[in-house]
Amino acid sequence: MPIPLLFIALAVLTGLAGLPPLAAAAATATATATAAADYPLRPLRFILPFPAGGATDTIGRSIAHKLGESLGQNVLVDNRPGAGGNLGIELAAKSAPDGYTLLLCSPTCAISPSLYQKLNYDPQRDLAPISLVATIPTLLIVNPAVPAKSLKALLDLARSRPGQLNYGSGGVGSSNHLAMELMKSLARVDIVHVAYKGTGQALAALAAGEIQMVAISPPAALPLLSAGKVRALAVLRERRIAALPELPTAAEAGLPGLQVNTWYGMLTRSGTPAPLIALLNARVNAALLAPETRDRLAGAGVEAVGGTAQQFGEFMRAETLRLGRIVREAGIRAE
Repeated sequence: MPIPLLFIALAVLTGLAGLPPLAAAAATATATATAAADYPLRPLRFILPFPAGGATDTIGRSIAHKLGESLGQNVLVDNRPGAGGNLGIELAAKSAPDGYTLLLCSPTCAISPSLYQKLNYDPQRDLAPISLVATIPTLLIVNPAVPAKSLKALLDLARSRPGQLNYGSGGVGSSNHLAMELMKSLARVDIVHVAYKGTGQALAALAAGEIQMVAISPPAALPLLSAGKVRALAVLRERRIAALPELPTAAEAGLPGLQVNTWYGMLTRSGTPAPLIALLNARVNAALLAPETRDRLAGAGVEAVGGTAQQFGEFMRAETLRLGRIVREAGIRAE
């Protein structure tokens, strides 16, 4: 189910279509609280499978605070980076199915099954969806030395110099790697991939002129854009963003199929009792509805989403198929 439809479907499913979608989800908390009256009895562990300071960290900590207030227990953030995010995901996938271990996952959960020949977990089998949480658009940015001032001009430049331009990513199989591979496939251009150990290194390399372009989220790009160290050519989604209202979408720039949103969702161990998942879903949606949470996320260029556990599960399955197809067509393999 496309992300824009999640809000509408949530309102319909709850029978509260007259309310804002997140408010409708929050209103289900009373019904589920009775079934999970003794939960939680101790603090919850919230695994973030990437280092502190990035988008995962910003989103996770914003939600953890409000979720803890709502549940009456601390929600302890546990940054567990490593193996491209798979270390933290595996910890959650092997935790007890009691609702006390939560995971904030990004497209890594959908990409890894196609990227790695062998994983120590299966996202579909071992993890239970709670709620889609947020999305972040993707920007295509270039070093100012690149003469192209538009996406079309950049693609024309790449066609005139096959194999001579390069782009950076946060690592093989990362979402910004797949975004650029999708652009290469759609535009039929030959641009060389340079993998770094994280998007921070890729951005530093871009600013230093070591690479020509990167697909990246607005929170990471805006400081460099403000300082004039990089230039944005397009936003890779269906509509423009408020932070850069003059920046055209890829469709407006002539490449309509280039739509790449980075999403974040909350999961827990499969086998966790359904009443606990229902309660957590309601409380997460309520946390996303809180003005301070929405304002904090919006200030970082993040769009709060929400929705039901079933919708998030369907969304993850669709993303696993879509992103897996990009991985296979580009011949990407984990190093």
